[in-house]
Amino acid sequence: MPELIHQLIGAQAACRPDAPALHYKNQTISYSELQKIISDVSAALVNIGLGESERVAVYLPKTPEAVFGIFGTAHAGGAFVPVNPLLKPAQVSYILKDCNVRILITSSDRLKLLAETVKECHDLRAIIIIDDSLPSIAPPPGVTFKTWKEFLNESRVVKSLSRIDTHMTAILYTSGSTGKPKGVVLSHRNMVAGARSVAQYLCNTPEDRLLAVLPFSFDYGLSQLTTAFSVGASVTLMDYLLPRDVIKAVSKYAITGLAAVPPLWQQLAQFDWPPEAVASLRYITNSGGAMPKATTRKLRQALPTTDVFLMYGLTEAFRSTYLPPDQVSIRPDSMGKAIPNAEILVVREDGSECAPDEPGELVHKGALVAMGYWNDPEKTSERFKPAPDQLKEIPLTEIAVWSGDMVRKDEEGYLYFISRNDEMIKTSGYRVSPTEVEEVVYNSKLVSEVAALGIPHPTLGQAIVLVAASNDHVDKDGILKYCQRELPNYMIPQDVIIKEGLPRNQNGKIDRKSLSVELKDTFKESVAE
Repeated sequence: MPELIHQLIGAQAACRPDAPALHYKNQTISYSELQKIISDVSAALVNIGLGESERVAVYLPKTPEAVFGIFGTAHAGGAFVPVNPLLKPAQVSYILKDCNVRILITSSDRLKLLAETVKECHDLRAIIIIDDSLPSIAPPPGVTFKTWKEFLNESRVVKSLSRIDTHMTAILYTSGSTGKPKGVVLSHRNMVAGARSVAQYLCNTPEDRLLAVLPFSFDYGLSQLTTAFSVGASVTLMDYLLPRDVIKAVSKYAITGLAAVPPLWQQLAQFDWPPEAVASLRYITNSGGAMPKATTRKLRQALPTTDVFLMYGLTEAFRSTYLPPDQVSIRPDSMGKAIPNAEILVVREDGSECAPDEPGELVHKGALVAMGYWNDPEKTSERFKPAPDQLKEIPLTEIAVWSGDMVRKDEEGYLYFISRNDEMIKTSGYRVSPTEVEEVVYNSKLVSEVAALGIPHPTLGQAIVLVAASNDHVDKDGILKYCQRELPNYMIPQDVIIKEGLPRNQNGKIDRKSLSVELKDTFKESVAE
């Protein structure tokens, strides 16, 4: 049985070599073909100097080369770092430098955007361009450029690296409360256990065809690949322009499983689904935020034979709970119960377990608990702490993820989300640090004081709103234009509000709570439940 993430593909190639693994536009790649390419990528990476556990960044949209780079890196013994294609150069630069990326796989158009950025990445040794021709920019000192074809020609010698399932294989970046993204370190065991757990409760089989619409930098998006490969299903890669394109793809490729976040589901719920899509779609899943009940109701009406799985997860432990389809009508507000091979506790501040319906912090135990935050022992110790119910007779400490989310568990064991303990903003399925947005705005020199808030929004979950103190330089349009240039789309504020002064709490800090209460109805939902 495969224990390493890339072995999921090898196992399928051995027993079902001609079965389709990937679809991309009009291209189909079988498991045997995928295994061959991944082996070649692995050897090429080693031959151009990749060492054990060194990082390879993949800065691409959902293309076959992105998949080849991710799993080829795992095969080579390195750690892959999927970079969200929506990120702007400043955010990409931070990731490349933070985890000392050695090799970057990208496209020529994206590299042109990073021309100045990569000059500051002193650990970078090679840049692989998936296009046929190299870009017309000079490589930084000590860095070699290779086209994809030239790169694969380096696969002549295969160096064997000893790997076990507890070794690091990936770093996924998620927003941190201090303003800088944190790199969540994942082992092979984390990823294989997650794939098997999800495939178990979704009842995935080789006949399933999944549509990948979410970025691979998002653990929920990456899961579409690992879950499919764990059972021999196929994945269609897609970067959609309009929500209607997703529905067309479901019909065209006879998709059986579709994963999305609440804002996309709310858009998809507005359309009529053609009969062929209704017939093929066996299940849909939601994570990255609560699904509005009205949206769930519309989707169930449009897709009467499709199972709806409502889920909750966090990057530090991948996936924690799911609500079975037969419970969606009974308890639509519930997060469900623990996924297979995970234990979910609701605890008080002292670690003791809460009584039914008593609010407490969600704590996740099990094989999916990540290895911590890359090169950040302080933040790791805040989130990854000893499990609250470990037997005293066991000398070694079991580490659990303390989520920072307040939940309650009812008499039947079903969980319900209440609130977050921190100030993170959850928008469009992404976690966004208010501090990270504020730092960018301060760099504009257009504000003297500003607060970024997450305000309830009917389609985004939360919308980012800036509240700026009035001064001679404040320019609402100028601030928004600056944010559009410097921030990825999902981090751009929906509005800027100018006030004479920002309220303070008793410690002299900006009173974010009172501002949030004041603005809570800014985007009040117009559609009644």
